[in-house]
Amino acid sequence: MATSTTHSGADRAQRSAGALQGILLLAGSCMPVLGSVLLTPILPQLSAHFAGEPGADVLVPMIVAIPALMIAIFAPFAGQVVDRIGRKPLLLVAMIAYAIAGTAPAWMEGLTGILLSRVLVGVCEAAIMTVCTALIVDYFHEERRRTKYLGLQTVTTTLAATVFIALGGALGTGGWHAPFWVYSVSIVIAIPMFFALWEPRRGDEVGDAAVPERVRIPWRRIRIRLLVSLFAGFSFYVMVIEVSYLVVATGVDAQDTRTIGLVSAVASLATAIAGFTFSRLGGLRPGALLPLAFGLQAVGMILVWVLPGFAGVVIGSIVASLGSGFLLPSLLTWVVAPTSFDERGRVTGLWTASFFLGQFLTPILVGALTAAIGGLEPVVGVVGLCAAAVGAALFATRRRSTRA
Repeated sequence: MATSTTHSGADRAQRSAGALQGILLLAGSCMPVLGSVLLTPILPQLSAHFAGEPGADVLVPMIVAIPALMIAIFAPFAGQVVDRIGRKPLLLVAMIAYAIAGTAPAWMEGLTGILLSRVLVGVCEAAIMTVCTALIVDYFHEERRRTKYLGLQTVTTTLAATVFIALGGALGTGGWHAPFWVYSVSIVIAIPMFFALWEPRRGDEVGDAAVPERVRIPWRRIRIRLLVSLFAGFSFYVMVIEVSYLVVATGVDAQDTRTIGLVSAVASLATAIAGFTFSRLGGLRPGALLPLAFGLQAVGMILVWVLPGFAGVVIGSIVASLGSGFLLPSLLTWVVAPTSFDERGRVTGLWTASFFLGQFLTPILVGALTAAIGGLEPVVGVVGLCAAAVGAALFATRRRSTRA
């Protein structure tokens, strides 16, 4: 009996996740960001190349937008697969398929084929994002370490977005095919993943009691949290995609990509700083910073609305981006907090779907609001007021829960 206990303890020690596992999961989490931002600098080239295609004005932007929609649709299914066949097998298959589908347009000439490849990229991203997030939660049992890596996930993906935008622009000078080769990086990441990652077991997580093999999704515990995540995806993406238009509206020439890119980079850096700050915090209850996150978003967006000119856009985007940096990791810890090991894959998939659906709906909703209200700045201000309302509701709910 003593020998069995010793082996069990040794096995537990061998399964202790460290920096290598964390780095690999953070690198994998960057793949959906790569899919959404790498190609934005070459969209004008693509529009010019496919100008003769029917519906090109709508279809070319969809090359960037389709993966987000696919993530929203397929992430819940990825979560179910995660809970049934395991984390690691799905992650490795998705990383390899991502490289194949992502690089396919490098030798394509037809718009239809490129769009189909982007559908497959989005499906792979749904699996990769779901598994990487679930494994971070599974591997790092201690709340402080889990908080650290979820915060670093925001930092890493935000910094990666800035790098990918610059890389896509640089490679785009050699033609619009060239940036697609960057998707092959997932193969490079998948190789060490095969050796360094393992399939977690229910018993690996301290405090997880035995549960039935098939468990239902805990809708009553997570439905409000998923609705908040849907709005959060929308409020997060508003400043990401609209900041360039806001800068141009202040009188900056649309061809002055240096100034526009600088404002976007500074805002992106603010998001990374907030995410890094979150990763250094410990002992906070899940979701404790959500009211602050939505509050900062609200203040930043309202500043864009009420402060005139270029300064208002810069200051407002920085403040709102600080809120976004706190929002992502805090939101995720809040959503998965009431889940067990057997529920976590599906719940993480549902959270990913909710958040990315909010992102996909952002240009549609902003366009509709702009047509109804008139002017982008007032629309951003209205979104800020909605963020303030959500933050206030969460704060009031937490106070009532604490008192109870």
